[in-house]
Amino acid sequence: MAWAARPVRLHQDAQILILRHQVAVLRRQVKNPRLSWADRAVLAALARLLPGSQFRRLRLIVSPRTVLRWHADLVRRHWTFPRRAPGRPRTGPSVRALVLEMATDNPSWGYRRIYGELLGLGHTLAPSTVWRILKDAGIDPAPQRSGQTWRAFLEAQATTILAADFFHVDTVFLRRLYVLFFIEHGARRVHLAGVTAHPTGEWVTQQARNLLMNLEDRANGFKFLIRDRDAKFTAAFDAALTAAGVRIIKTPVRAPCANAIAERWIGSARRECLDRLLITGERHLRLVLGEYIDHYDTHRPHRTLQQCPPSGRPARPPAASAISGSCAEIASAA
Repeated sequence: MAWAARPVRLHQDAQILILRHQVAVLRRQVKNPRLSWADRAVLAALARLLPGSQFRRLRLIVSPRTVLRWHADLVRRHWTFPRRAPGRPRTGPSVRALVLEMATDNPSWGYRRIYGELLGLGHTLAPSTVWRILKDAGIDPAPQRSGQTWRAFLEAQATTILAADFFHVDTVFLRRLYVLFFIEHGARRVHLAGVTAHPTGEWVTQQARNLLMNLEDRANGFKFLIRDRDAKFTAAFDAALTAAGVRIIKTPVRAPCANAIAERWIGSARRECLDRLLITGERHLRLVLGEYIDHYDTHRPHRTLQQCPPSGRPARPPAASAISGSCAEIASAA
């Protein structure tokens, strides 16, 4: 039995010598080793298992005094119970975000109204906590912040506002055509009034009457119309809309930004459709714009409308025949 155990002991001694030599190599290369708390705990626990004489003769990468200090820290951590900070527990981030969202979306709500809404949702916290959350976020806890801004005023009035404007398109034969359109501010719905090479005051007035007839009962919901000071918008044009209860608002001179929504649609129509085609004539332009407006009103997503089209239905993925393809088909058909 002693003869059989001798090779096993020899192998163990060889492994110990190899490990010791590796440690000696590391000592020559690493001056200040970095040990984690787990490394310190393991070394301290194993070192305490050795007798005092062997522990003092033990060669470690740190001093024996350091190992004793680690062991004392380990004992202290074991018998130290976690303590909660004094005072009330901090409100959860989800509740804080909900309070700030309510205050932002409802400027007329004070902290007590928000507190009541939170109780209805099952969140129990003190009114003073709601007050502190708003105060820390730089929001007035009282409803004095409810003063209406221009942005909020315009958003509230958007459903009653129409805008009208002209833009021109040059055909492949260098003939200039003029397009009159109306756009609803609230729904972003576009109405193509007409296309002509010779826009006159009488023609523009007639297109306004046609629009009112097409809108039928919906025409009563519009109270304002924004237009520029183009001479083609005559007094008869204004009278036709005023008779329907629509107030005319003229933009300042050379201020296209005052009719920004209409100008933005002109840019979209050019970039997404007209700049990709060669228009041959008035009939061709009317067909192309009719197809694009149908796409714009029923399919194209709008950031202002939460990525929904003006028709109100959820935006569907683009079909195989995109609007550019449809415009190309119309171009070839014309």
